[in-house]
Amino acid sequence: MPEGLEAEIWRRACERLVGRQIVDVEVDDRVIAEGFAETMSGATFTGVRRLGKVVLLDTDGATIGLHFGMTGRLVVDGDASIEKLAYASGRDEAEWDRLVMFAAPGGRTSAPALRFNDPRRLGRVSLDPDLDHLGVDFSAVTPRRLAAALTGRRGVLKSALLDQHIVAGLGNLCVDEVLWWSDLDPRRTADSLSVHDVERLASAIRRRLPIMLASGGSTYGVLSPAIRATCPPCARDGAPLARLAIGGRTTIWCPRHQR
Repeated sequence: MPEGLEAEIWRRACERLVGRQIVDVEVDDRVIAEGFAETMSGATFTGVRRLGKVVLLDTDGATIGLHFGMTGRLVVDGDASIEKLAYASGRDEAEWDRLVMFAAPGGRTSAPALRFNDPRRLGRVSLDPDLDHLGVDFSAVTPRRLAAALTGRRGVLKSALLDQHIVAGLGNLCVDEVLWWSDLDPRRTADSLSVHDVERLASAIRRRLPIMLASGGSTYGVLSPAIRATCPPCARDGAPLARLAIGGRTTIWCPRHQR
């Protein structure tokens, strides 16, 4: 499932679109609202941004919001920055393309400038999305911002960190990873954290996620998909890793050092 790290990889890939004019658009109208193609044809890309898990393509008209859901992915100029999502099909079928955009130079004589490919149609594409509901982006987390976002939250810590209103961009794998590094039990309540706990958690988010990003994304942490599947001894203390469900999400943690 794409998390904020995957969205950042795709944001960087989309930087090559800036300055290019959209010459043709194909849409799957089961995913994309009517009128999208007509609105965006002829527009020029002016910038690329990201907030949380959403990639934003600014144009001299509207802003395109790419929301990837569980299985959405991008191919830019024929280049798939992420060849395969860990928990999705490795196939790339044309029938799964929900948005195809051709841009100058080349237009239809070249590979599409952008393909939004999503086999399960759980992602979506929006125009001028309102993202005011999202919390602080994971890349901008500080102890003070994190403490403010968690203030008044009494729910389970794991669920709180998955709430995009609190920290935008954290998904299941990244939350387990930063909790493992910050020695925090995912079952604790958010309001049980001390000032020192929040500092450790913010530090883990700021230090470890860029390392995972540089390695290739959310599946490149210590708690990789292979580790999650087998739950071997913890790399920190040798205790068996445990698996449980929190809020319907599979959670991997170490009962010995995460307290």
